[in-house]
Amino acid sequence: MLSHVFLGVNDFDRAFAFYAGVMKELGLVMKFTDAKRPWAAWHAAESARPLFIIGRPFDHQPAATGNGQMVALLAASAEMVDRSHSTALSLGARCEGRPGLRPEYHANYYGAYFRDPDGNKICICFHG
Repeated sequence: MLSHVFLGVNDFDRAFAFYAGVMKELGLVMKFTDAKRPWAAWHAAESARPLFIIGRPFDHQPAATGNGQMVALLAASAEMVDRSHSTALSLGARCEGRPGLRPEYHANYYGAYFRDPDGNKICICFHG
C-alpha cells in the first residue's frame, strides 16, 4: 500500500545517528544516504519498499511536526519493540508510551511510542 514515508528533520546528522540506531534494532537496512541533500532511507531486507526516509524539507523551511500524525514501524517480536524503544530513548527520544500490550487495539498488539529529537511521533509495534 505504501511506497515510502518521509519525515522532515532539522539536524540531519543528529537525526541520522538517531535513526541508524533504531533501524538497526528493527533489522532494517540502509537503501541510501546523501549528506549533501541531506537525506537517508531504510527498508526491510526482503523488500525494496516501502522506504522510511528522513531529510531536510524540500522547501528548505524548518521541519515541523503535526498533531495526530504518527508513523508506526513493524517489529518481528515484542523483544524487538522493547530494544528499539530503549535504543530510541538512549539516543534522545522522549517516551510517549512504554512498551506493552495494548488490548484496546487487538488482543496481541504490543507497542511502544516515542518522539524523535525533532518531535516526530513514532510507534514500534508487534502484532504477534
